[in-house]
Amino acid sequence: MTASGTPSDHASPAGRTADRERPPVVDFPLGPPGTMGPIEEYRRLRRECPVARVRTPMGAAAWYVTRYTDVRALLADARLVRPTINAWPIRPEDVPEPGPGLTTMMELDGPRHAALRRALADEFAIHTVEGRLARVRALAEGLLDDIEAGGRPADLAPDFAEPFPLLVMCDLVGIPYEDRDYFLPMADAALGALVTLDEGREVTHMLRSYIAELIARKRRRPGDDVLTRLVRRCDQGELDREEVICFGLSMLMAGYRTCTMFLADAILVLLTRPGQFARLRDDRGIMPRAVEELLRYLPVMNGVVVLQAARDIDLHGHTIHAGEAVLPVLAAANRDGSVFPGADRLDLRRDPNPHLTFGQGAHYCIGVHLARAELAVALDCLLDRFPGLRLAVDESELPWEDESPAKSPLAIPVEW
Repeated sequence: MTASGTPSDHASPAGRTADRERPPVVDFPLGPPGTMGPIEEYRRLRRECPVARVRTPMGAAAWYVTRYTDVRALLADARLVRPTINAWPIRPEDVPEPGPGLTTMMELDGPRHAALRRALADEFAIHTVEGRLARVRALAEGLLDDIEAGGRPADLAPDFAEPFPLLVMCDLVGIPYEDRDYFLPMADAALGALVTLDEGREVTHMLRSYIAELIARKRRRPGDDVLTRLVRRCDQGELDREEVICFGLSMLMAGYRTCTMFLADAILVLLTRPGQFARLRDDRGIMPRAVEELLRYLPVMNGVVVLQAARDIDLHGHTIHAGEAVLPVLAAANRDGSVFPGADRLDLRRDPNPHLTFGQGAHYCIGVHLARAELAVALDCLLDRFPGLRLAVDESELPWEDESPAKSPLAIPVEW
């Protein structure tokens, strides 16, 4: 037992054996149906099998790594690269596609990745984000105006958690929000490639074409947005066209969707814990720590980071061979009791809180300050507008997409 009374995650040496026999492939761990999780197997895997072999929803096998220290090290390990959905997994019937595929900033490496991050450093710096907070709040308030005017009950999933991060991203980057009915289905298909690989691959060229056309539009009609400024840097020779396309794809793929899931899950967690809801409503001074704790506590990042070994890697007596996939499970690492006392308890005042939700190493999330600001502003505005907010149905009645590794409620009907 640890000092907090929580069973130690690493009490057993079973995961440290020198046995190099490959473990059996087991089904991909998913949260209990009808909930966001967490995954029930996390604690057992950390204790007994910190490097497990799982069958991903698409059928390919991968290494599933659950301990904080291992996940943190693997995220920063140069021997691991992030494959595109066009490159992994390779199946016997696959024919290599010409062209660069669906490359985002997560798959970009080396000098080109470094050049793009330098070009974006000021755009996503904390002082820039702070300078935009009034605009971000206005976007949230506009959505809440519509919700309030629409009467009760309201559904915060499609009417707030879904559009708010998308509005913020489009406003900042320069992607037309009115194009959402065109690009959202394609972006979601690509993001869901862990479940629907073929559909994800099919949209690759359409997404690239959309960003390429958007770049051309920015040249014809420049705006006051990040994409316009990157196009200008491209024309000045500081970046190449592929790097600008890579940024645009990154925003479509990851610039908002993860935030929508965290926001929906955060709202639900607070509504189903009235004491925590009241604590945050009545003491906004804890908001920064509350945001970090929600980012740690919510199990959105369950095996959604896919890395591929460029060279053999030995880990806990197993050899991860070159070409094999590794899933460093951020959600499991964030519940590791050896790092977070009372890890399965939501503590809105937790400090320190070295969670791994934003990654580690060269690909640490460049939008970290914006993501934190979005969650803080969204919750602050909700608490201001609807201090008596509550679920309009029993939690057990909420709909979920239970096949997805990363889960958030499809509806959050509320009263106030």
